[in-house]
Amino acid sequence: MRPRPFLTILVVIALPIFVSSAAQAETCLAPARPFVPNDPAAARDYADLIRQDFEDYISDVQDYFRCMEGERSRAFTEAQEVSQEYGQFIQLIQQ
Repeated sequence: MRPRPFLTILVVIALPIFVSSAAQAETCLAPARPFVPNDPAAARDYADLIRQDFEDYISDVQDYFRCMEGERSRAFTEAQEVSQEYGQFIQLIQQ
């Protein structure tokens, strides 16, 4: 069976759209857990640095959660669009 010219053109037009959609996905990187030394004396000596690490972690993890929620929302919308496009594709090839 020879490919239909219309289908070939459709694939050529649609492929860059799918590739650019994938490029828009955001990578959310979880922050590293703060390190707390086991030695109480070392913990006291570096208390200011450790405290700042915890505060940075709390701020960074909140950013991470926002990123994850944004990515979840974007992926959900994309999945709905792809599902509709798939339905249109199935109708197209059944003609």
